[in-house]
This record gives sequence, C-alpha cells and structure tokens, in this order.
Amino acid sequence: MYVCICNAIRENDLRCAARRCAGNAEAVYGMLGRTPQCRQCLDDADDIIADEIGSARMRISAAA
Repeated sequence: MYVCICNAIRENDLRCAARRCAGNAEAVYGMLGRTPQCRQCLDDADDIIADEIGSARMRISAAA
C-alpha cells in the first residue's frame, strides 16, 4: 500500500527505513531522499513509524 502518493513511498519501504532512522516521518522521508510534498500523509506515516518502533522494542524484549 502507498503511504505517500506524492513520493511513491510504500508502507514496506517506510517500515524498513524506520528501523534504520530515528525520528518522525519527515526524518524518515529524508533518509529515503525525499521530502513531504502535500503533507497529507504525515500523520499516517508517523503512526506506521511508531508501530514499527513498538514492534522492534517488543522483539528486543522477547529476545532478552
């Protein structure tokens, strides 16, 4: 599914980038070499990034 139509960023790409980059949607977009255009996607992107960070923390806790 596309999260950002303007930049053609898919959810999977956003999740992968969120694992490598700390920060909000704008920081993750920057890591992908893109900048928000219309900005309508930023709330959804931030939710996806927060979900990915939470999932990563759960994986670390389970492994410990």
